[in-house]
Amino acid sequence: MTEHEEHPTARRDQAHGGTGDDVVRQDTDAGRDTGQDNGAQVSTGNETAGGPEAAIPELVIISGMSGAGRSTAAKCLEDLGWFVVDNLPPALIPTMVELGARSQGNVARIAVVVDVRGRRFFDNLRESLADLDTRGVTRRIVFLESSDEALVRRFESVRRPHPLQGDGRIVDGIAAERELLRELRGDADLVIDTSSLNVHELRAKMDAQFAGEEEPELRATVMSFGFKYGLPVDADLVADMRFLPNPHWVPELRPYTGLNEEVGAYVFNQPGAKEFLDRYAELLRLIAAGYRREGKRYVTIAIGCTGGKHRSVAMSEKLAARLAAEGVETVVVHRDMGRE
Repeated sequence: MTEHEEHPTARRDQAHGGTGDDVVRQDTDAGRDTGQDNGAQVSTGNETAGGPEAAIPELVIISGMSGAGRSTAAKCLEDLGWFVVDNLPPALIPTMVELGARSQGNVARIAVVVDVRGRRFFDNLRESLADLDTRGVTRRIVFLESSDEALVRRFESVRRPHPLQGDGRIVDGIAAERELLRELRGDADLVIDTSSLNVHELRAKMDAQFAGEEEPELRATVMSFGFKYGLPVDADLVADMRFLPNPHWVPELRPYTGLNEEVGAYVFNQPGAKEFLDRYAELLRLIAAGYRREGKRYVTIAIGCTGGKHRSVAMSEKLAARLAAEGVETVVVHRDMGRE
């Protein structure tokens, strides 16, 4: 995955090759996030009577599992011009926002990496988030997720203990942290599963969400996958394409993927394929409207088939095109294409 997206379409097709490479395409050049103030105001206590109030900086809170890539995500935002504070105690987040508001626009975007190591830290984070909400601060939570197996490999490769394992094993620390962060993960605006991602691919995912000029109302990732490789853990919605005949059993189509025109034509000439696309797109319009009302800005839509090569790929491409045509900034990820 390259770290710079091309517009209107940037695409990379690469075999899996054991590196966890995804196939990713940016489907629209709809506006992205600039970090310009959104018109909200915060009182810092230093304004003169009748004078202008300070603009609230944009805030992103980065958290997640230890070893899942929080530092890489923070470095990516720093390269995009964000003011990044690593391992800030949660109780100090409102103070950091207030200092940013006093900077006269010099600190318009703040990213805070929160390392929740204990229950008291978690309680402090909840209190800080409630404080920010009462002040009208717009904040987003990015949660870095990874499988237990991937986390164990990473800790063993650097020969470091998990911060919560104590006298136990690495898996004990992972389990304790996962339980501690369960509620925060549920509140996250964006969950990124890094189990099969390398550093460059994680940076590309962060770029896709935070780089650019103007923030869209809703961003969607449409991900094709193979059920035999497991469900994507970061999926918000999952659809199953195994109700359609499998092009794998058509000898002349078997070597190709759902990106091939003949494979796509075969899939969409099957009974129910076009009807599913129309009705699912209509359902997503309803869901997207609800997400906007609830302030959810990111959605991952997983489209699966047996191996993630033919039916799910073809349907993901068509669905992403529908979403893009309706003004939703859409990234297409073919997780398992080329994996067989």
